[in-house]
Amino acid sequence: MFTGIISGIGRIVAAEALGADAAHGKRLTLAAPRGYLDDAGLGDSIALNGACMTVTSLDAAADRFTIDISAESLAKTAGLAEPGEVNLEKALRANDRLGGHLVSGHVDGVGTVARFAPVGESWELRVLAPRELARFLAVKGSITVNGVSLTVNDVRDIDGGCVFGINLIPHTVQNTTLGGLAAGHRVNLEIDLIARYVERMLGAGVSVHGPASA
Repeated sequence: MFTGIISGIGRIVAAEALGADAAHGKRLTLAAPRGYLDDAGLGDSIALNGACMTVTSLDAAADRFTIDISAESLAKTAGLAEPGEVNLEKALRANDRLGGHLVSGHVDGVGTVARFAPVGESWELRVLAPRELARFLAVKGSITVNGVSLTVNDVRDIDGGCVFGINLIPHTVQNTTLGGLAAGHRVNLEIDLIARYVERMLGAGVSVHGPASA
């Protein structure tokens, strides 16, 4: 589990194909901030742009680690196939503060940035979400964008999905990769965990007191 509070910005420095065709995934080599891996170990979970990955090798002295990402994960995420900056978050410890919201690290869909522009001292981010995620988005609800826990300010349903708006404070822009977004960029989205369970219960016709009566 994660919280959506980014603990560092890393960089994919190499992406090595694990096979000869698209059915194979890639091995990513990442550079982490100085000292970031001091408490990390093999098999640890680290979220890259909101996608939970497993550390397969690491060199803490060189601030480098690798992960293997499957073809399925590459097809269902954005920003993890080629070299570039990524948001990093280590898995939540049982005694950590829950600064954002409960995040599983499983990307639910890929959205497209419709607008990213300064508004006063902050920045307005508007994202087009796919139709299958639209019903999970609500004003003042939580959404994870490239691994960052954010609050939805407004939602507008359109053909093919919905557009939701977010206000980014300067700290978020400066300390995550979101500051480099522009219209047309693809971003990883994870819906709120509670919304996921509510949708499942309503869809199954189950109340909090048990199965619905016939």
